[in-house]
Amino acid sequence: MTFKLKIALATLALAASGIASSQTLLNGSYDVAREFYKDYNAAFIAHYKKTTGKDVKIDQSHAGSSAVARSVADGLDADVVTMNTSTDVEFLANAGVVAKDWAKRFPGNASPTTSTMLFLVRNGNPKGIKDWDDLTKPGIQVIVVNPKTGGNGRYTYLAAWGYAKKKGATDAQAAEFVGKLYKNVPVLGKGGRDATTAFLQRNIGDVLVTFESEVVSVNKEFGAGKADAVYPSISILAENPVAVVERTVAKKGTAVLAKAYLDYLYSDEGQEIAAKHAMRPYSQAILKKYSDTFKPIQLFTVQEMFGSLSEAQKVHFNDGGQFDKLYTVR
Repeated sequence: MTFKLKIALATLALAASGIASSQTLLNGSYDVAREFYKDYNAAFIAHYKKTTGKDVKIDQSHAGSSAVARSVADGLDADVVTMNTSTDVEFLANAGVVAKDWAKRFPGNASPTTSTMLFLVRNGNPKGIKDWDDLTKPGIQVIVVNPKTGGNGRYTYLAAWGYAKKKGATDAQAAEFVGKLYKNVPVLGKGGRDATTAFLQRNIGDVLVTFESEVVSVNKEFGAGKADAVYPSISILAENPVAVVERTVAKKGTAVLAKAYLDYLYSDEGQEIAAKHAMRPYSQAILKKYSDTFKPIQLFTVQEMFGSLSEAQKVHFNDGGQFDKLYTVR
């Protein structure tokens, strides 16, 4: 091998290592998680540089969870998806975009965090809203996400239905109860952030039903004291599942980076950042440490009440399902 050829090969190797050390990863995520991932990405970039010596750039794509899933299925080159409902990851698995056994690839059903649904009311709670029953009263305007476009909306609907069932309602009575609630909905948000904007910036509604984690984002973005959090007596446990997008990482060569990115969500630092954004951490030790943030609330699981999210999707949210029967788009 000539000296010139050696130099050329060395230059190519350096260039290749430079490309590898500055990979870009795209995270397709639901919009309420925007502020959390802003902080998490900075921590991961520093961790990855320290442990591998490589630079990495993280890009985000946020919208309603289902809207993101459809974008990824249609070709958005996200390396990972971080969702707020397993049906959106199942949709991608059925489309052959993520692994069929995605839920076994990471701990806790591949859910590094969980959340629940609570109420945000106007400062001082002028309408005296305390529980789900109050959302069905005449004259109360309720802001929620469309369950067809966002996991936030599906969990809201299922939480209200489950509350009625826990109180002893039959399926017919639960349907009537949830129907009354949606009669009080003046406009459906496309996603969690859209619903929050309608409530706080456009001043529509008396109460916003949203993820517990949105409360911290609201205080940061709009200023503390704009709205009060109300914890209902009963609510639903919402898993926030994650998955590697196999189609993209195979094309971009980012499989190792994508796995490292999702693994770090389970690290103590990742779990601490989640807790600071009011996302309930998978780590029981860190959950206990933030017991002041996570108020005790009676939680039921989707499995307990509906069998699975996939079953709930078929019965309630597919075209012609229970939601279409009780809600008429205004």
